[in-house]
Amino acid sequence: MSITTEFLRRPLMTGAVAASSRRLAYAMTTSVGLERARTVVELGPGTGVFTDAALARLAPEARLVAVELNPVLAARLSATRRDTRLTVVQGSAAELAAAVGEPVDAVISGLPWTVMPRERRGHILDAVTEVLVPGGRFTTFAYVHAAWTPPARDFTAELGRRFDRLERSTVVWRNLPPAFVHRATRKP
Repeated sequence: MSITTEFLRRPLMTGAVAASSRRLAYAMTTSVGLERARTVVELGPGTGVFTDAALARLAPEARLVAVELNPVLAARLSATRRDTRLTVVQGSAAELAAAVGEPVDAVISGLPWTVMPRERRGHILDAVTEVLVPGGRFTTFAYVHAAWTPPARDFTAELGRRFDRLERSTVVWRNLPPAFVHRATRKP
């Protein structure tokens, strides 16, 4: 089972034609404070590239909750990862508070923000800001080739309105397609 197969079956649910690279996973999990985090959420873990990078940084007593809408990808992630710090939840990111049940230090997102309707995107971002602790970090990525499109510009502007600080990484050229990372900090 590959991310490409799931994209072909459910393009609006999956959003990516290829799994993210380890270099993008490194960029996604750097400067987010995972080493000090108690509870971390991953939205849209897909095949688990970001999951593995996050688990490598988390402390032994930390918790990672991976929320995946696609039932095939959720089952696969659950079956292939044996780390006791990981809980895989098959469900919607909009129901984040119920899935986690506690405040969250960081949220890592692999969701396809620019292909989802604005209202749904807003509900999910509401859920993220609801669970994040003051000063909590949110990280997601965007493809370079699509950064100029209206949905991508709208999403970046929405992040700017919701978060106190928004940073953009350098381009990760060794990803298919090349991407950059948004890192946002919740208002303290």
